[in-house]
Amino acid sequence: MSSPARTPLFDLHLELGARMVAFAGYEMPLRYPAGIIAEHRHCRSRAALFDVSHMGQLRILGEDAAAALEGLVPADIRGLAVGRNRYTMFTNDAGGILDDLIAGREKEGLFLVVNAARKAADIAHLKAALEPACTVEPLEDRALLALQGPAAAEVLARLRPEVDELRFMESGWFELAGARCRVARCGYTGEDGFEISVPADAATELARALLASEEVAPAGLGARDSLRLEAGLCLYGHDLDETTTPVEAGLAWTIGRRRREEGGFPGAEVILRQLREGAPRRLAGLRPEGRVPVREGAEIRLPGGAVIGRVTSGGFGPTVGGPVAMGYLDSAHEAPGTRLEVLVRGRAVPAEVARLPFVPHRYRR
Repeated sequence: MSSPARTPLFDLHLELGARMVAFAGYEMPLRYPAGIIAEHRHCRSRAALFDVSHMGQLRILGEDAAAALEGLVPADIRGLAVGRNRYTMFTNDAGGILDDLIAGREKEGLFLVVNAARKAADIAHLKAALEPACTVEPLEDRALLALQGPAAAEVLARLRPEVDELRFMESGWFELAGARCRVARCGYTGEDGFEISVPADAATELARALLASEEVAPAGLGARDSLRLEAGLCLYGHDLDETTTPVEAGLAWTIGRRRREEGGFPGAEVILRQLREGAPRRLAGLRPEGRVPVREGAEIRLPGGAVIGRVTSGGFGPTVGGPVAMGYLDSAHEAPGTRLEVLVRGRAVPAEVARLPFVPHRYRR
């Protein structure tokens, strides 16, 4: 078994006292000395800096790059203006999700960010489907930083004031700390913030420049997970997989009108039928009673009765002040306020279906 890879910020993580863990083939910071809850709360109140360089970054070049990508995803890519980005997913012929990703329109071609655990598979999938008509170019010489929180814009604007002109899901190229960076106003926490693609050899200098602001603290995978869970954001391999359709996952909003009318993407027959008729199961938020977190895999039951689903993500929500979870359950029971129970260590814990997100999104639109 090969050793985990390291991001360009590995030495900085050690310097900052991070506890490192293996994740998606990389050594990544789980938490720093302040702890996961403190990092979570700092992101909600000020700004947190995450290393997400394990994610895959790539370009698709070619005159018909947008049309070509539409053969693999259900989103409207041709309708994107330069500097605009869209959340979408690769689907299979059964309508299942191979991965979720962000696709952005550039002056030349498209810029994609995909999940770390699916990076190699996604690149192979793209190359097999798009080349030689288009060129799929993995960007292995770039790092990716995520600056998230209500103070993120103020902090980044000190390095380049123009970045604050971006709105949610817009991107542009700017010089930051002497390096040419692609800045996208998006993130994975529910807060306002940015994802910054930076040359690998300039990543540490940029990270230090951001951490020099008193509003910014480093944050690791633990806080990233609790933040995205409170924000009701799906995690591939947990809430999304090859057996889950976008409609079941509550992601029908990602499929634009033209794509609904025209189809032309893998699994379109299944997905469009579920859009018309509904899906047999749906992803729902859950608020268990008490203080004990509910973990992935826990059964979701009717009170004293049948199993109607399973938890896909669960934990403690520091902002909410109690346990939160997401899971798939029979559509007949998805209405907010429905009383259920979840099985925790063999014990039935009362729970209630809750609206997602648990914490309101604060994107700059």
